[in-house]
Amino acid sequence: MRILFKGVVFASALLVGGILLTGFTDAEKKGIVTYTDGQVRRQPTDVENWEDAPVNTEVLSGDKVRTYRQSRAEVDLAQLDLIRLAPRTIIDIIKLYTETKEKKVQTEIGLEQGEIWASVHEVETTTKFDVSAPIAAAAITGTLFRMRVEDDSTTQLKVYKGEVRITNAPQRTDLQPRSLVPHEVPGPREVPGPREVSLDEWMYIIKAMQQITIDPQGKVVSSGGFSAEDQDEKSDWVKWNQQRDISRLEQLRQLRRNR
Repeated sequence: MRILFKGVVFASALLVGGILLTGFTDAEKKGIVTYTDGQVRRQPTDVENWEDAPVNTEVLSGDKVRTYRQSRAEVDLAQLDLIRLAPRTIIDIIKLYTETKEKKVQTEIGLEQGEIWASVHEVETTTKFDVSAPIAAAAITGTLFRMRVEDDSTTQLKVYKGEVRITNAPQRTDLQPRSLVPHEVPGPREVPGPREVSLDEWMYIIKAMQQITIDPQGKVVSSGGFSAEDQDEKSDWVKWNQQRDISRLEQLRQLRRNR
């Protein structure tokens, strides 16, 4: 099942130093690989082979970017938003700052496998950023989060700042957000083979320092708060992203001063 993270994820119509995203030229509406560690590759549109993607490689609509074992990458989107790729991650940049018929600026990215860390500027109604994943859909308005897709499509979303609306039924426009009630379910167990099931369609609001985990059938298996003191939050991956975020903030401040 392929579901889009419908809504206003990553894109921004606000100013960074006084320039609107919609004022950028087509040449500026692109991603740039700003960091690599290990083996990072890009697959351009309609090309079968993967090619090396060193720092300063341009990323355009239709491209894919992947990291391999013990590898990381960072993709800066028009100096507004960014995505970092953990080891063994593949993202599909389906659309990148494309103007829709409704005059919105849309970006659509697919997380095929692995984990991303994303920093998103505050969003207005003129922008839209979709992220596709196997079993859930989220709309994010100006936030910091990370998302992981396991080999079996189990998906986990953790929000550090801002607020996320996540649903397993993006085609529904009438769902009302539910309160996030922490709960746990039993661990791995033998399950029956394929069968028709009536899937509960839901939408939750995930706020800062909250997480949700969804199984391959689109059911919530855990949710609730998390702490910076959790073991998972002390990993090298998290610490590296936090350090990169501090450096990026300083770069953005310098950019504003220079405009």
